[in-house]
Amino acid sequence: MQKIGVFICWCGSNIAATVDVVRVAEEIKREPGVVYSADYQYMCSENGQQLIKNAIKEYGLTGIVIGSCSPRMHEATFRKAAESVGLNPYMVEVANLREQVSWIHKDKEEATEKALILVRTAIAKVRLNAPLKEGESPVVKRALVIGGGIAGIQAALDIAEAGYPVDIVEKNATIGGRMAQLDKTFPTLDCSACILTPKMVDCAQNEKIDILSYSEIEEVKGYVGNFSVKIRKKARYVDETKCTGCKICMTKCPSKKGLDEFNMNLKTRTAIHIPFAQAIPNVAVIDPEQCLKLKTGKCGICQKFCGAGAIDYTMKDSFIERQYGAIVVATGFKPIDLTAFNEYGYADNKDVVTSLELERLMNAAGPTNGVLLRPSDMTHPKVITFIQCVGSRDVSGCGKPYCSKICCMYTAKHAMLIREKYPDTEVHVFYIDVRTPGKNYDEFYRRAVEQYNVDYIKGMVGKVYNENGKLMVQGSDLLNNEQIVIPSDLVVLATAIEPEPSVRKIATLLTASIDTNNFLNESHPKLRPVESPTAGVYLAGVCQGPKDIPETVSQASACAAKVIGLLAKDKLKTNPCVASSNEMMCNGCSQCANVCAYGAITYVDKEFRLGGGKTEIRRVASVNPAVCQGCGACTVTCPSGAMDLSGFSSKQIMSEVEAICKK
Repeated sequence: MQKIGVFICWCGSNIAATVDVVRVAEEIKREPGVVYSADYQYMCSENGQQLIKNAIKEYGLTGIVIGSCSPRMHEATFRKAAESVGLNPYMVEVANLREQVSWIHKDKEEATEKALILVRTAIAKVRLNAPLKEGESPVVKRALVIGGGIAGIQAALDIAEAGYPVDIVEKNATIGGRMAQLDKTFPTLDCSACILTPKMVDCAQNEKIDILSYSEIEEVKGYVGNFSVKIRKKARYVDETKCTGCKICMTKCPSKKGLDEFNMNLKTRTAIHIPFAQAIPNVAVIDPEQCLKLKTGKCGICQKFCGAGAIDYTMKDSFIERQYGAIVVATGFKPIDLTAFNEYGYADNKDVVTSLELERLMNAAGPTNGVLLRPSDMTHPKVITFIQCVGSRDVSGCGKPYCSKICCMYTAKHAMLIREKYPDTEVHVFYIDVRTPGKNYDEFYRRAVEQYNVDYIKGMVGKVYNENGKLMVQGSDLLNNEQIVIPSDLVVLATAIEPEPSVRKIATLLTASIDTNNFLNESHPKLRPVESPTAGVYLAGVCQGPKDIPETVSQASACAAKVIGLLAKDKLKTNPCVASSNEMMCNGCSQCANVCAYGAITYVDKEFRLGGGKTEIRRVASVNPAVCQGCGACTVTCPSGAMDLSGFSSKQIMSEVEAICKK
């Protein structure tokens, strides 16, 4: 005989303010099989859990239902409480009365009726629940970091410091990411390269870290603790083991008209090049779209002058397959495309630049050797106008609806640096409002206004146009309630940032969820901010949302701590809620295998006995329980109904549907 206990949580006033929890607890007592029902203010508290434990022991409960908040929050809590007094943890069901009832209903009667239905539904399911036992799987003690920017570098260093090997896969020819392109960093104005380069060198010298530059992830299989990853190492046509970084090949290369991506296309480079002076690895790479030898079969000068014999025009892409216990995604960001913002004249005027282009123009290693010059005529600009929120907080559809978080601060930084180095230069800033959330950030902004006399204008810019060699910035001054036009020599657009486009491919490979702005979703925004919903996958940096360098580094170290905790375990408990196939019903159609994102389903030929002593060989599905993640995709796809999911069987689901339909 089943004995079911029901426990309704008030959740303070989260549930009780909208749901009559006392009435729910009383009415549920009349349900068949329910021998105990109670309500309590905080079921997740120590006293609340003790109430559950005492009831299990006193009434000999065979299953329990908790009416509380989302199972994402406290299902594990209640399962541990049940297990501690001898009840199988998978005989626990959670009815979500907070998110699915109290948070979306205003009428108390309506909410209470819905709460009753959801609790009855959970009771119907727990009647059919069966005790399940967790399995075990080994942990591969190696980590993968996707992306070699400051987030990936910090995560890799922290993991390696704990003694675990880690691979950094970077799609560019060098690690360093966007931070390597910056001149100074706010709010301390220290040299970006000076604080980044030592970490890059540490990565290269750490025996636990393997840098796979100029490489991309091709395929990911497996599950937490046992990921199998296929990595494409792109042909750079230079042998990394032989190249000494002497740069003689660059001086001899006759193809010098390639656009320098590192310098935001503000200067040209040779076909064979090292992206920047501090590049790690300090190895040249050949651009096949620009190289005369690879395009026409002629030239080969760089090979003739390479004393190390590192140039190899026959090099092909190669593939590496490795196993990892955990994966950190740190794919970074890029500035948004400005083609939709014609009003600012970016495509038509060389002297309208983005903030990242200004970084390179002000950098000592940049195209103008650190001297701020107008790109059009290489003269010093006397009037510079900044336009904030270009593409950020834009609900029109052209830009992004979110705040990019860093723009206000880097504009203040640029304005201060310009005014300090060129006191004769006027600096104007058009802004919607100034956002400076961070330690010493607001003080930094006030220095720009009060100490450096930067002219901040609250208002939007409607148009930028060229008139007699001057850029006319037409906008509104909301504080003075007037329209103004500022003749400028240089216009700087504080562009929005968005996730690196490759993140969509990575999300697909990792079966990680992604939001409407292409940022990867965290498992819980407050309690699990660096964990992906996909177990064993962690998120660091702007791939998860806009953030500055300090926040990125903090998140990267948090990811590393999670990875270290995972890799420290020899075995992981596996989810017993996995799929299984009824071989007598399976028709071998392969539809379940086609939808399985984890590669858990294979097909085997099996002998079946027929009447009269006859046998036949049939192709049937076989599920690897160590690989299956219990997503249920196969069960809804199977046309013959052969696939079922432990803990969420078809009978259990239908019993819930019937409970909902009953009046």
